[in-house]
Amino acid sequence: MKTIKQTGLVLAAALMTFACSKPSDTVEATEAQEVTQSEGTTLTMNPSDSKITWMGYKPTGQHIGVIPATTGTVTVNGTEVTGGTFTFDITALEIHDLEAGSEDHGKLHGHLQSDDFFDAANHPTATFEITSVEPFSADDEVTNEEEFASENTPKSNSELAPATPNYWVSGNLTMRGTTKNIKFPAAINVANGVVTTKAGFNIDRTDWGLAYGDEATVADKAKDKFVYNNVGLVLDVKAN
Repeated sequence: MKTIKQTGLVLAAALMTFACSKPSDTVEATEAQEVTQSEGTTLTMNPSDSKITWMGYKPTGQHIGVIPATTGTVTVNGTEVTGGTFTFDITALEIHDLEAGSEDHGKLHGHLQSDDFFDAANHPTATFEITSVEPFSADDEVTNEEEFASENTPKSNSELAPATPNYWVSGNLTMRGTTKNIKFPAAINVANGVVTTKAGFNIDRTDWGLAYGDEATVADKAKDKFVYNNVGLVLDVKAN
């Protein structure tokens, strides 16, 4: 039985320990992996139909928004995805739970762009490059991590994952100049020259250096003065 342990902001995690999984089946944010040459036809991503939705949490509240896609390609061989690379614009990050132009919106947007989080002045984009795509079997499952309980406990991996994933996707995620390989369940459909991909999972933002207000101390938790390390990411990609 495969399970997924994702060091998870993102998009988010203090990450998973799976009691029933074999070491080879337990996946977390690991060192970047080699990207092999993809075989097949290369399709172009539609930026207007592709994005990352992000969810950040703290005990006293939560925020949600979008990181828009700018460029990307997907390689397919018949009905199988064999590769892909995508770029997302950190400087165009959107916040959807606060009114645009409001003081709170401006403060949060500026803080997320700052060195406390994305350091967008020096690292304006995030990239994801597929390293492998494997079938999601009927007996595979997405296992959840135990979180510090609050009124705004992050959504679990199983809540974020698509209802009927058919593949495990692994890839190198680069943010803030750091590259880690992550693995997550995805629902991929290839038909009539169009690829649609939906996925949802957590990442541990601190693995990429986004360490502001991390939940490192018991004292901070007692005072609800921290930001959860888990960030939820929901990925939508369309290419044709």
